[in-house]
Amino acid sequence: MTPQLPTSAQVRAAIAPVVDADVDEDRARRIFAAHVWSCVAEPGDGVAGRIVAAVGAETALIEVAGGGSDGLARETAELSAQQWREARNRWMPRLERLDARIPLDTARRAGLRLIVPEDEHWPAALGDLGVHAPFVLWVRGAPDALTRAAHTVALVGARASTSYGEHVTTEIAAELCGRGVGVISGAAFGIDGAAHRAALLAGGTTIAVLAGGVDRPYPRAHAHLLDRIATTGAVISEVPCGSEPTKWRFLQRNRVIAALGDATVVVEAGHRSGSLNTAGHAAAMSRPLGAVPGPVTSAASAGCHRLLREYDARCVTSADDVLELIGAPDGQTALFDVTGEPRLRSGSAGRTDDATRVLDAMSFRAPREVAEIARRSGIAVDDASAILGLLWLEGAAVDGRDGWRRVRRSGSA
Repeated sequence: MTPQLPTSAQVRAAIAPVVDADVDEDRARRIFAAHVWSCVAEPGDGVAGRIVAAVGAETALIEVAGGGSDGLARETAELSAQQWREARNRWMPRLERLDARIPLDTARRAGLRLIVPEDEHWPAALGDLGVHAPFVLWVRGAPDALTRAAHTVALVGARASTSYGEHVTTEIAAELCGRGVGVISGAAFGIDGAAHRAALLAGGTTIAVLAGGVDRPYPRAHAHLLDRIATTGAVISEVPCGSEPTKWRFLQRNRVIAALGDATVVVEAGHRSGSLNTAGHAAAMSRPLGAVPGPVTSAASAGCHRLLREYDARCVTSADDVLELIGAPDGQTALFDVTGEPRLRSGSAGRTDDATRVLDAMSFRAPREVAEIARRSGIAVDDASAILGLLWLEGAAVDGRDGWRRVRRSGSA
């Protein structure tokens, strides 16, 4: 049967609550059609991408629904009759049963945003995926986080990470954020989670790319972490609300992670780790690729050594190596000055002594809340929170149940 498409008025009513600006009926229909394609086609479906690129999402959808074997979409996209038939056989079972307004309503209730390639905050880098690029992105958090940082790096690695891998990830992610570089990862256990946490503690921008709907935190144990990411950065997905994170979608999710990063760095990975899939996508787009070496006896680093040996990955041992990899300008603010004292996060230039003020506002014995530390130091609460994260990474402060305390180190006054 031919599916019944909603009227223009119904489309606009469904789309309006999940986009940032008021939309007229024409634009609402284009956005709605792109959303329908994200419901009907699996991520990375190149045939769907070809016909949408050829005639537009709305026309392509009408032709697929209409069933014409020699229609404009097929001819313009230069598809064979067999390709067209096989593609329609994939899409029609979903299209016939689809009420695309349901995930839109779910998104409205969850406060999510929908962006498409014509929007201001759509990452231009996704265009490098060609016909395999997402039709839409669902955003939990701030859409401008997708274009906020001048440079971004994908930090990925094994779920079954070691303490060594997590330590290296934390140092690299924190220092990159301190220099204004955004961190992209997949919110999984292990290296991904360590990258996100370090970025948050450093007060930087971090983006989590999910394989399922953004309304369904995955893994469930990272629900709180995803909440924190959405507060200052963004949690995104190309699939609609309610979608399951399947194995295929994890593999396709990796192409988005690789595309969003100016470079991809694999910190720790087994010989057959899924992180190597992300590295493969980065290499296919000619993105710079880095790998962190580990002990030769560690199975958790076997994949990294394979990238270094077989795929011409650059050896990465520090944030400086990553900055060199992406060609970031030398003039960016360093995380630490020559005395070893942490500097203030990017965006508060000219106040490099604020870390000292935060240290002075803390006690070695009595824990203090962030607001109290900010009051005593005379700086904003957000800046104090960011500096405390850097001090924690440096081992100069500890966050206990009752607040923050300063840590006495050898040579400190």
